[in-house]
Amino acid sequence: MTRRILAMAVKELLHLRRDRRTTFLLLGMPAVLLLFYGFALSFDVEHIRLAVIDQDNSRASRDAANAFLRCGFFDLVWQDRDPRVLDRLFDTGRAQAAVVVPPGYGNALRGGRETSLQFVLDGADARMATIVLGYARQIVASITPVMYVDGRLGPVLAVPRVWYNPNLSSPIFLVPGLVAFIMAISAVVATALAVVREKERGTIEALRATPLRAIELLLGKTIPYFVIGMVAAATCLIAAWAVFGMPMEGSLIWLTFVTVLFIAGSLGWGVFISTVAESQQVAFQLGLLTSMLPNMLLSGFIFPISSMPVALRVITHLVPARYFLAALREIVLKGAGIAVWWQDALGLLVFTVVVLVFATARTVRSL
Repeated sequence: MTRRILAMAVKELLHLRRDRRTTFLLLGMPAVLLLFYGFALSFDVEHIRLAVIDQDNSRASRDAANAFLRCGFFDLVWQDRDPRVLDRLFDTGRAQAAVVVPPGYGNALRGGRETSLQFVLDGADARMATIVLGYARQIVASITPVMYVDGRLGPVLAVPRVWYNPNLSSPIFLVPGLVAFIMAISAVVATALAVVREKERGTIEALRATPLRAIELLLGKTIPYFVIGMVAAATCLIAAWAVFGMPMEGSLIWLTFVTVLFIAGSLGWGVFISTVAESQQVAFQLGLLTSMLPNMLLSGFIFPISSMPVALRVITHLVPARYFLAALREIVLKGAGIAVWWQDALGLLVFTVVVLVFATARTVRSL
């Protein structure tokens, strides 16, 4: 049995060596896509056009305005004392945000009285406005506790502390999801096409005439893609660490464990699709449809699962990337052990076992 499986695996590897485009698709394309999307996708908002309306013209007001400029997210485009200019600046798009320092701001601080800053924001782009508003809150919260006036400490506010991603960098959040997203698509599509190709070329009839059993055919077909998938996953994770600065806080053993489960489940799903599709075109479309959209929309990659309707939250339990992504972030970002993410590992294991059983049954039926 082992010799027949090995012979089938060697046959598949020889085919991959001749088909260089497929080999590049499996090995090189995941890393290329990771770099491309890693740089292209970002929730960070930079070079925000900021107007400063300083009606107080005191040292305290200038310090408050400079705090926005020092953070690196804002570019000063206008400075004035008259707030009526804001209508024109926002209408023409010259300014996207404005800080308005009211009269008496410095005196209020010197007297220890409560005061405020007004932050005006263009809300036409709701996503951008939400992010910029978060920047403004962090800046105000960070400068107020350390603002001394005449030797006295001004009004004290809580200072936020962000763990695991202190700079709230988008790549740190997005790259683990990109790894799951890219690996799922490449593994599912590659395996689906590999089996369907035998049908289209008529070689499946020759395989039926051999002593190969269905399970041996399944293992011989998937083992090469499993090895390639693990190499591609390692390449993506190394690129994420070297290029985007994604930390590797946890155990490589646990990281390998969850990656093995995820790739095995994805390959099993690809084999299942190949038993349903009769052509490579149909297999390709089914592979993309059942892997790309669910893994992007329902895995927590971009949209938080907790904010979804109840019905969609139930459906997300059928998406393997949900479990892999949660475990991956716990391992690489937090260094957490299996006691934290064992439920995600269990969900991934159940999905992998169920899919492999169905894929094997369908393969036996088709042969």
